[in-house]
Amino acid sequence: MVSGDGWRDRAGPWARARMPDGQELDVLVTARTRTRDGNWWYECDVILPTRRDLPDGRAEPTAAPVTVSVAAEHITPIPGESYTTVPTTGAAAGRQWLAVRTRGARGEGPWWDVHRRDCWQARGGWHRQLVTADEARTLLSEAGASRVCEVCRPDRALRTQ
Repeated sequence: MVSGDGWRDRAGPWARARMPDGQELDVLVTARTRTRDGNWWYECDVILPTRRDLPDGRAEPTAAPVTVSVAAEHITPIPGESYTTVPTTGAAAGRQWLAVRTRGARGEGPWWDVHRRDCWQARGGWHRQLVTADEARTLLSEAGASRVCEVCRPDRALRTQ
């Protein structure tokens, strides 16, 4: 059987995770991710029992990690564990919009094209940057300084935020 210390050295800090059915499990936190909707999720390894088949035909008990995603509100840190080295994706809070600096035809522009971060129309331009919702609203409010994408229509979503 693989000891907990072996998993700890390779995977990350331990935390307590609440499962959808209310059970709680100790998990190894391997990553944090902010999803496109702005919510945080923890990628974790749950160490579960399994068997290892040996070449001589015998089987023996062992353990293996199973990867699960757990919503941040269902994770409880364990005192004494350090989460500072956990890889984090999407840590720039609220940067869900893309501003693309574009030159216009016949001397028009330049301006910022504002898109949803995943918009397939967001191409071209000489400068691209992720912006917060407040920054996107500011860009869109500056007459003549920006254009809204007619495909992903970030202006509609930004009105309700």
